[in-house]
Amino acid sequence: MEQAPQRTQATRGACSLSATASGRRSAAFLGALAFLVALPTPLAGADDVITLAPHARHGETSVAVVEWLNRAHFIRKPLDDAASSDTFDRYLDLLDPSRVHFLAEDIRELEQYRFVLDDALKSGELEPAFDIYNRFHQRLTERLSFSLERIEKGIDRFDFDLDEMVEIDRAEASWPTHEEEANDLWRRRVKGTVLNSMLRGRDNEEISERLGKRYRNQLRQARQVKSEDAFGLYVNAYAATFDRHTQYFSPRDSETFNINMSLSLEGIGAVLGPEDDYTSVVRLLPAGPADKGGQLKPADRIVAVGQGKYGALIDVIGMRLDDVVELIRGPKGSVVRLQVIPAAVDDTSGETSIVSITRNTVRLEEQSAQRQVLTVNDGIADRRIGVVEVPTFYIDFKARQEGRPDYRSTTRDVRRLIDELKAENVDGIVVDLRNNGGGSLEEASSLAGLFIPSGPTVQVKMARRDTRVQSDNDNGFVAWEGPMAVLVNRLSASASEIFAGAIQDYGRGVVTGNRTFGKGTVQTLIELDRGQLKMTQAKFYRISGLSPQSQGVAPDIHFPDPPGADRLGNDEDESIGWDRVEPAHYRSSGEIGPLLGTLRQRHERRVADDPEFNYLRERADRSREITGRTHISLLRTEREAQKESDDTWTLELENTLLLARGEEPATSLEELRERQVSAETDESLPDPLLKETAHVLADFIGLTRQVAMLPQETATVVR
Repeated sequence: MEQAPQRTQATRGACSLSATASGRRSAAFLGALAFLVALPTPLAGADDVITLAPHARHGETSVAVVEWLNRAHFIRKPLDDAASSDTFDRYLDLLDPSRVHFLAEDIRELEQYRFVLDDALKSGELEPAFDIYNRFHQRLTERLSFSLERIEKGIDRFDFDLDEMVEIDRAEASWPTHEEEANDLWRRRVKGTVLNSMLRGRDNEEISERLGKRYRNQLRQARQVKSEDAFGLYVNAYAATFDRHTQYFSPRDSETFNINMSLSLEGIGAVLGPEDDYTSVVRLLPAGPADKGGQLKPADRIVAVGQGKYGALIDVIGMRLDDVVELIRGPKGSVVRLQVIPAAVDDTSGETSIVSITRNTVRLEEQSAQRQVLTVNDGIADRRIGVVEVPTFYIDFKARQEGRPDYRSTTRDVRRLIDELKAENVDGIVVDLRNNGGGSLEEASSLAGLFIPSGPTVQVKMARRDTRVQSDNDNGFVAWEGPMAVLVNRLSASASEIFAGAIQDYGRGVVTGNRTFGKGTVQTLIELDRGQLKMTQAKFYRISGLSPQSQGVAPDIHFPDPPGADRLGNDEDESIGWDRVEPAHYRSSGEIGPLLGTLRQRHERRVADDPEFNYLRERADRSREITGRTHISLLRTEREAQKESDDTWTLELENTLLLARGEEPATSLEELRERQVSAETDESLPDPLLKETAHVLADFIGLTRQVAMLPQETATVVR
């Protein structure tokens, strides 16, 4: 979770694009290349290999990041040969997590840098980092060129009667020893991709066209890399040696982070995405400038951007999406002109139009707190259950610092929603924190304060300092005194864990769902001259004294784990381990504990034969089986048999659920997929986990009205 930014002059200069301190970002970046389609380009040769060099500001920023981390990070660790070696390994993992680009001979040559990066980081010397990146880029270009060549030679050359395998999990594999081995590895990868398309029913011509486009696009994207890309990956490899949540943000990434925290930006209010060589309008944000103007439409393709009424139009065909976005964003009240190919027009017709839009403040309402009301029966009466969905813990720091009375925050929005739900006479409230990755610590604490009269909400411990207790400071105000529940899952993290942990420790509500992510650290934003450093400076603890770090918050009532849950969570972060502190002084309501046994029994009886829950359990089991596969056969007959088995299982499972819902079963997977696409925007579809949480809360409401309330007790704290 993040605290308000600290304004600090730390360095003169930074970079423009960074990555997270995790191999997933690099893998996602490289994987995303496959989804950006470009016009055909010649096969990459020597001229296609880009040689990047650092800018002076990169070295200055590197030194500033090193100084901050060594002076103020929660963990004190020397920048020595051990740190250098760790940075080296993490950098390679960010660049080539599947070990399919570098050759073993590259690694042997680059080993000369393993124990010199510490001195290079201290001095701002970035040549070693860029040497490593340039070698990676060379190999990336070679592998993409090789893949494109295999497609252009004709996919009929592949022998699908040959019994061979392709390795899909190479995180622990060795790098190819030489180019011949690399070629064979990529031949199998391309062959596997071709076979996947064949199994989807595509003919050779369509497959060749699709894959040719894909690899040409990837080559085009590779030619658009910048020095900022290399620098961002490298400095975040070093930051990750401290912990996985410490991260450098370039100025561009800083802007995106601030937008997500404030839920507002200044621009035109359009979501953009790649389409062939163009930047396409995916959708318009309701009530944004583009939406109100009525000229720009979804699926319009942007070909040029001009500033002001008379500024020259800049061609953006083939430009990186983030560069196009930067041209279109701008200050409130300014004008931007877009030259677009309308959605209904073929791009070969030459027909375009000019759309002029005055930028304004755009509120990202989709990420703000929302509400709804469910009605469930507990066997005695219908209970009206209000649901408040909180996607993130946001606050507009800038607007608050400017003294604007209408600044946005999670607590302010939820308080308003609670008032609306009270006006609708709800019997209880569920706070839905599923997939809420956190946000402002202050907001987590103040949100908890809406449900408790007064008292501590979280404990924070800085390095080598005493633990500080943070309390609800709203003079005893309680927005909702009635029954409540909190719904969480494996992606509920950080600030979500503060809130869920506080409600659980106070016995204020029932926590349902899955064990949470397990992030128990606090990050502070350090403003650099260009960009920001998000740095772990503290750990937080529940008021019971327990740390969520690596362990998360265990729900009172556990739901089936979703597919892939075993790959989620903060378990792998061993740099900052689990511990505990003395519990804070607080008073538990004593409402939930005596009734938990009964609530669990009723829940288990209800879901034992529930089709929705059975469906979730079956999918989770199947997911664990599939993700356990490390190799895939390239023998067509074997793959066809496997696909038939997988498809039959999927169709039977989905049809069982459809029949249980009173719907007609699907006759094929194609029909099933068509139904699923059309149902993506159908808000009436059941949400079994939310519905069951409402039933659990309704049970609690019924039980508390049947028996006398237990005397309020002083909290029994965990020591």
